[in-house]
Amino acid sequence: MQRMARCALGLLLCCLAAAAAADPVSFADLARHARYKMVKISPDGTHIAATTVLDNGQTVLSLINLVTKKGVNIRPREGDDVLDFWWASPEYVVYNDAQHQGGWDSPFPTGELYSVEADGGSPTMLYGYRLDTMQTGTHIRHATAENGTAEFLSRIEGDPRHILVTVSDWEAAGSAGALTAVYRMDVRTGDKQRVAGAPMREASFLADHHGHVRFAMGDDLDGNRLIYMRAADGGDWDLLKQASGDRDWPIAFSADDETAWFTCPASSGFGICRFDPATRALTHAWSNPHVEATGLAQGLAEDSVIGVEFSDGRPAVSVFDHRAPGVEALIELMKRYPGEDVHFVSGTDDGSKAIVLVEADVDPGTFFLYDEASNSFTPLLQRASWIDPNQLGRADPFTFRTRDGLTEHGYITYPPGKDGAKDLPMVVFVHGGPYGIRDGWDYDPYVQAMATRGYAVLQINYRGSGGYGFAFQQAGWLQWGGKMQDDVTDATRWAIRQGIADPARICIYGGSYGGYAALEGAVKVPDLYKCAIGYVGVYDLTLMYRGGSDAMQNLYGKDYLKRVLGTDMTVLAQHSPIYELDNLKAKVMLIVGGRDTRVPPVQGMDLHIALLKRKIAHEWLYKPDEWHGFYNEKNIAELFEKVDAFLAANIGPGTAPRVASASTSATR
Repeated sequence: MQRMARCALGLLLCCLAAAAAADPVSFADLARHARYKMVKISPDGTHIAATTVLDNGQTVLSLINLVTKKGVNIRPREGDDVLDFWWASPEYVVYNDAQHQGGWDSPFPTGELYSVEADGGSPTMLYGYRLDTMQTGTHIRHATAENGTAEFLSRIEGDPRHILVTVSDWEAAGSAGALTAVYRMDVRTGDKQRVAGAPMREASFLADHHGHVRFAMGDDLDGNRLIYMRAADGGDWDLLKQASGDRDWPIAFSADDETAWFTCPASSGFGICRFDPATRALTHAWSNPHVEATGLAQGLAEDSVIGVEFSDGRPAVSVFDHRAPGVEALIELMKRYPGEDVHFVSGTDDGSKAIVLVEADVDPGTFFLYDEASNSFTPLLQRASWIDPNQLGRADPFTFRTRDGLTEHGYITYPPGKDGAKDLPMVVFVHGGPYGIRDGWDYDPYVQAMATRGYAVLQINYRGSGGYGFAFQQAGWLQWGGKMQDDVTDATRWAIRQGIADPARICIYGGSYGGYAALEGAVKVPDLYKCAIGYVGVYDLTLMYRGGSDAMQNLYGKDYLKRVLGTDMTVLAQHSPIYELDNLKAKVMLIVGGRDTRVPPVQGMDLHIALLKRKIAHEWLYKPDEWHGFYNEKNIAELFEKVDAFLAANIGPGTAPRVASASTSATR
């Protein structure tokens, strides 16, 4: 594995010498936020913009002139983060902001939209409920404060001063879901003009490159997929019945706007199709029998498409034409960094320059600048320069068959230098969601905090997970504590049969739904796991209908919860760990954030109290200022330390003894 160094780019990209890391990598280093999240190049190639995490944890927008090597940080309000950003033109960047919701939950958008000049001048709030209190910029303003959410939709080719945005009025939405409209907005003043309304609530939109809103799509209250299309010059929305019935999804337009890219079913498996708006005909361009596409593979030019990205175990790309611009360069970089995921993430309008991201299961990633004229790759920004890939454990994909015959996928991460080892202490690490989320072949500090201490880490994409089609996801509905839990059990027993895991040294651990699965596993198969760790988890399914989940805040969430969880309170109680403690044999650790809004802390606290009443000793880690997943680096490092001490006491130690901080044991 080659070690990639970040090179200098002015104030923000100062040279850093590669420091020798401790052996093993420290929990403090694993807990650090990645320095850079995303990098995009301006349409003319003169600037780059990046979301940068400062030492205080705040995410800002960094703007860097590639010619002068000078840069500036654009900071949102105190307590807010820059969430995402888009180049509206060579002169302007548009961005939105959000409030922290924890390390695992996406930040909660404020609904506000901003613009700033490429050199950092004239920062302007374009839309937002706090607009009247933040009058910045030098242009004449006509926009006023509005209670709603604005989101960037697309640039408009040939019109550098305007963009398309979607706007959802909070009062119109009520509890029934967002009723969204599309506007043409001035990036200097925020002035806007309505260009399209939505044919349904909670709609997403797709526009062509010339600013014509062509598709609207989403799921209704019953979960049915609806896809609408209209002519380039506007008019009424027309339902595409076949595409809706097949649960297709419009992704993007071709560069000439003649066709659109759709997800679509294949004869065996999953596909990507070209859709002709004139004839409404679908033509298959790619298919895979096992997994859905993760996205379209971008070429050198922004919005160009060279193929399809997918992850059938490890990330891969299937190109349509090996002669397409950028394909040869992409292959060359893949050869330089074998075993890593290499893809273009941003490009200039003419394709002369592009940003490439190289990342892997042991590599948080490095952004490169590709120059077509010189055919050169220059390292720009390294997400986490303090992480040495050679110190981390590699993830091996695997498949197995469940007791009822489903083929499922997962990953085994071995301790560094112990690939293929046998009879290891093992942690079953269950992902959250549960629906539509999947574990992948990427860098995960939680996994590495265990693997680097000598534990094999098993991750399983149980039924209900995303990436394997709607039928596979639907197979997990109404299966909390049922077949979804059986899948985790079957994967654990598979690892035992393979000789990977020592059957006497297995712990189960997870966050959110994974926290539920950890405790449910401990009471459903009490002799399989020696210990269970619930992190911001759900432990009383009946409570989810009584304020124990944020899903009950609107009709869409309520109806969704009824479909996937069920409404029989007796059945839900039977599959709730808090009511199954008579079966508990495993040692327990509970981790709770006091400000969690996704899974309110009452879920963890109630289980904590129930264990105390039964005089069951357990580990208790409560942070009143944390959310759905810890965000503060010191708190994350403490979590890693205490989880490691708990594992070592019950199934370890995985490595030679070393100093670890004490954990707090809770009893009556």
